[in-house]
Amino acid sequence: MSNWEMVITVAIVAIGTLFTRFVSFLIFPPGKTAPPFVLFLGKALPASVMGMLVVYTFKETTVFTYPYGIPELIAFLVTVGLHLWKRNMLVSIAAGTIIYMIIVQNI
Repeated sequence: MSNWEMVITVAIVAIGTLFTRFVSFLIFPPGKTAPPFVLFLGKALPASVMGMLVVYTFKETTVFTYPYGIPELIAFLVTVGLHLWKRNMLVSIAAGTIIYMIIVQNI
């Protein structure tokens, strides 16, 4: 890909991102109640996305060969434990990721 093509690609992605961010304010202006289905999606999607990320994270974990999925299990337990304790998603995910990386690098 040439430099010009890369600039065009980044510009198209930026315009698409901005469009999807701003169109929601045009469809649902402030002061107007969103439809019940949109409100339902706002409540259901965060948990669904987190569940999908958990499944994606563990889908290739091998439990029958060394290290038997132990680093993933420890990182998962740290993440869940910190989230239940602190109720801060950023802290729990960051700590779980850091713990996982430290364990994997030292095996």
